[in-house]
Amino acid sequence: MSDDAWRLWLHGVARDQVPVAVAGIGDAPVRAVRAAGLCAYVSPAPTGVSGAGELRAHLEDPAWVARTAFEHHRVVAELAAAGPVVPAGLATVYRDDTRLAATLERYATGLTGALDRVAGRTEWGVKGYVRRGPAPEPATTAGGSGTAYLERRRAELTAREHRHDDAVRDADAVHAALARRADAAHLHAPQDRRLTGEPEVMVLNGAYLVQDAQAEAFAAAVRTLGATYPGITLRLTGPWPPYSFVPSIGTPEPDPAHPAGGGLAHAGGAP
Repeated sequence: MSDDAWRLWLHGVARDQVPVAVAGIGDAPVRAVRAAGLCAYVSPAPTGVSGAGELRAHLEDPAWVARTAFEHHRVVAELAAAGPVVPAGLATVYRDDTRLAATLERYATGLTGALDRVAGRTEWGVKGYVRRGPAPEPATTAGGSGTAYLERRRAELTAREHRHDDAVRDADAVHAALARRADAAHLHAPQDRRLTGEPEVMVLNGAYLVQDAQAEAFAAAVRTLGATYPGITLRLTGPWPPYSFVPSIGTPEPDPAHPAGGGLAHAGGAP
């Protein structure tokens, strides 16, 4: 590994140093880098991510991404259980302790403010899917079987479009209602069915920062809204560390292979 290779994988930043009982990337040990009254928790960057090209190739491997995201998240979750944390996005990498400490110094005010905002709060996700409707009645026509099939297919497509439009309207209403119950809210892009594994289309992918004391009431509100809006099926996920409500930690490190150019230090996001 060259002297300017990325060596550190950043998991998150907290105020106080706490013992971390779980392993980091590749089951490597986790340690803290301290600066500006903050603690950045890191594990060694895995073999084969010392430059942007190598990391980009890994990020195109779904199995590698799934395994690495799990290993990254378990450290962030451990930190969040101990107190407020600013989680790092997946694949936030640094060359060494000195450069990471400089980032903590440079962004100390923003990081401290973010820790204040998320203290005593947790992220909850609400995903909404188009609710399946009854199959349309078989077409009755004087034409042959081909005509009947085309009419039935046209009716199915029309019904599906109507269900989708209804679900989108319901999703907007659900998000507005949940945002009023949260300290902050964020809409992510709906995920493709190939990622969700769900048979129906996602129309809501919301994240909500909720005070811990209000978590049960928030979950109850999701259940009530699911019964109120018949066009959408809601799924509550969490609790999560506040991935959606903190700033990126610093700016991307330069690619070790091209020090004058941009890097790939922030290649991922929330789970």
